[in-house]
Amino acid sequence: MISTTIKLDTINDVKNFVNTVAKYEFDVDLVSGRYAVDAKSIMGIFSLDLSRPIKMDVYSDSCEQFLSDIKKFIVPSEREK
Repeated sequence: MISTTIKLDTINDVKNFVNTVAKYEFDVDLVSGRYAVDAKSIMGIFSLDLSRPIKMDVYSDSCEQFLSDIKKFIVPSEREK
């Protein structure tokens, strides 16, 4: 499993993110506080607090292409800044 943090600022960001995640077979969850939703569910994502960065858990060890496809949504970690 790989975890990172993402930020979805607009409705179009959410739509583009869900369309990208849906192309992959593995599971991806978004966690905000005590809530976890399937990243392939647009309604689930809209139930989260999108004003804050969201933790993303990817349940695959070979997801380099996926991470590349969503890199515009990934929040750089403190050590990458």
